[in-house]
Amino acid sequence: MKAVLFLEDGKSFEAQSELNTECIGEVIINTAVVGYQEMITDPACAGKILVFTYPLIGNYGCAPKFSESAKVWVAGAVMKEKSRIYSNWQAKSSLDDFLKAHKTTAIYNLDTRTLTVHLREKGPLMGIISTLESDRKKLMDKIIQFKQLPANTLLPEVSVRKPRALGKTKGKKVAVLDLGVTTGLIKQLETLGFCLKILPYSASAKQILAVKPKGLVLSSGPEHDCGLEAVAQNIKPLIGKLPILGVATGCQVLALALGASLSRLKLGHRGVNYPIARPGTFKGEITVQNHGYVIDNNSLRKIRELKVTAYNLNDHTIEEIESKKLKIIGAAYNPVSAGFNQVNAVLIKFSKLLSTRR
Repeated sequence: MKAVLFLEDGKSFEAQSELNTECIGEVIINTAVVGYQEMITDPACAGKILVFTYPLIGNYGCAPKFSESAKVWVAGAVMKEKSRIYSNWQAKSSLDDFLKAHKTTAIYNLDTRTLTVHLREKGPLMGIISTLESDRKKLMDKIIQFKQLPANTLLPEVSVRKPRALGKTKGKKVAVLDLGVTTGLIKQLETLGFCLKILPYSASAKQILAVKPKGLVLSSGPEHDCGLEAVAQNIKPLIGKLPILGVATGCQVLALALGASLSRLKLGHRGVNYPIARPGTFKGEITVQNHGYVIDNNSLRKIRELKVTAYNLNDHTIEEIESKKLKIIGAAYNPVSAGFNQVNAVLIKFSKLLSTRR
């Protein structure tokens, strides 16, 4: 059936959809060639309308092992071409069936190249996908009404409600503050042999210390959420008392707790090939990223104990921070595994940080 993606600046795109549905959210793009299942099940994308820039999506199907969480979090998915067949020995279903099972709005046969260029030039825009309405004024009214709704945190939805124990029972105990943690991060922490205690996003410093952890991990999750400032205040008393690793949104929370501020990117870093470099070296790395906000460099200069240990080669924004004195590490990128049970270097660095704790 016919569908439309209508943006808040008045630009519209025709498409097709299998479901009679409607959704509203910020329209973001991801440039990755593969990983569509990981993207749509990542809690960091909760409430977003995700545009895949790669023209063919769904050709290797879906499998439970590829999901970053138990559900699809995106409000909607936008594709140029939806693959009619899939081929992968691990696949259990097609992407189409996977999206339908999770009742997720998805549209295809849309000119994603033109849409991507438009978003690159205009910056972040709200949009609405609809098969129910085509009148431009009514679609615009729905977006305006949505933007006027009071701010509502997504953290209670993406976080555990009660503490959970994972990993090895005899390993070093590490608390994970769940802001929307992914299975990929959990698997790597388990590979390091940690005894994990997954805590709700609202856990106070006292509640975190009560589990007697050797260190604390602040997970990824939805950005620019109205509940993140409270999380930053909760973990602020722990800085200098516990080794802390913040990844993606967790890195932003760590920066806020230290007194830094965040800046919004015009387009956002979302893809699997973002290069970062270490200051004073010729060493570079390719990282996976999924964020639209970065730590403001000027606000970081007043924090003397902190230093920037990696920056983005494309726009020189901050990608990693560290303080040996405070025993904290922040990675704005997603520290994914290279595969075959390998662990990302920043997680290994955090593991070594626990070993040096007195």
